[in-house]
Amino acid sequence: MSIESIQQKIIEEFSSLSEWEQKYQYLIEKGVSLSKPSEELKQEENRVKGCQSQVWMKAQKTPQEGKEIIVIEAYSDAAIVRGLIALLLEVYNGHSAEEIINAKLDFLVEIGLVQHLSPNRKNGLSAMLKQIHRFAQLG
Repeated sequence: MSIESIQQKIIEEFSSLSEWEQKYQYLIEKGVSLSKPSEELKQEENRVKGCQSQVWMKAQKTPQEGKEIIVIEAYSDAAIVRGLIALLLEVYNGHSAEEIINAKLDFLVEIGLVQHLSPNRKNGLSAMLKQIHRFAQLG
């Protein structure tokens, strides 16, 4: 599934929820799907700088069907931030570096998420996005 298709699916999911309380609850539920972090992930070198919550993120490139894809592992100690991570992983995980670098992130504005996050969470979201792009550019 393309990044654009995944983003469209997320837009539709969020559009079906009318109240922001429901949308935050949905985001928290998405975060529950993340696997518990390994001790390897929770190393200081994997900490995302710029996040008020503790966020760990690492990536590796893996060959799949004749191309190299990026597989990201991430986790946070905060429920809403885990939901943000789950959204980002849903969009980016399993795609090539080129697809990640060229992806537009209009869906974050379209679902209203950017407008409804606190300034600290916006900074954290921005830091996580920068880290994902850094992973893509390094390879």
